[in-house]
Amino acid sequence: MKEITKKYSNGEVTIVWKPHMCIHSTICWKAATGLPAVFNPSERPWITPEGASTERIIEQVKKCPSGALSFVMNENEGESV
Repeated sequence: MKEITKKYSNGEVTIVWKPHMCIHSTICWKAATGLPAVFNPSERPWITPEGASTERIIEQVKKCPSGALSFVMNENEGESV
C-alpha cells in the first residue's frame, strides 16, 4: 500500500492518519470502545474532529494499537505525541 498521510484538524488538534499502518482493530470507531462521532468508516471523510472535544480525541487516538493514528497540538505544530 502507498504510504499516504492524511491530516484532520479541529483548530486545536490535528489528527494524523497513516492508512498503511492501520490494522483495522476498530477500537477508534466501535461504539463500545471508540469515538464514532469522530471516527466513522462509512463516511467521507471518515475522520471529523469537530465531533468531540480535543481532550476526548487525544484520549481516543492514544488507544490506537498500530500507531496509524497520532495527533499534533496545533500550537506545537512541529511536535507529535
